[in-house]
Amino acid sequence: MGIDSWPVIRQLTGTDPLGRGRAARTSRTDALRARTESADRVVDSVCPYCAVGCGQKVYVSGEKVVQIEGDPNSPISRGRLCPKGSASKQLVTSPTRQTRVLYRRPYATEWEPLDLDEAMDMIADRVLAARREGWQDTFEDKPVRRTMGFASLGGATLDNEENYLIKKLWTALGAIQIENQARI
Repeated sequence: MGIDSWPVIRQLTGTDPLGRGRAARTSRTDALRARTESADRVVDSVCPYCAVGCGQKVYVSGEKVVQIEGDPNSPISRGRLCPKGSASKQLVTSPTRQTRVLYRRPYATEWEPLDLDEAMDMIADRVLAARREGWQDTFEDKPVRRTMGFASLGGATLDNEENYLIKKLWTALGAIQIENQARI
């Protein structure tokens, strides 16, 4: 690699004194291609991080996410994403992403993998036990038919229909402490 292959030398000796064009380019930068070029399809989505609901374009190639960008047609974000939204591709492609249920038994020091059905049964058993143990038929001689055994704190990325169903579920179970971040 000769000295004239350095961008600063090309900038000082060539026709690009500001270093905005050819002087700043190398064969490596010329070979680079956008990740979106390899996509088989583009899926419209919503950023999962906060209550804003910025639109995203998810580029998929061979059933794998290759890029996530802001959706310019979104009336909310108009193609812009915050740093967390811009990095949301890592949610599905990171090698450190958890893809199985892990459980640490009481007083244990290690996590153990659990079958999803077993984990769901454990959760259902605990919800029913908390409901049973915290149930109140009356309070100060007034009927209340409620439980103080659990509460629900919803996420901001759920749509109205999902929030409606979650509210119905927890209300049917007798919970009265039901909150959702989306209203903030």
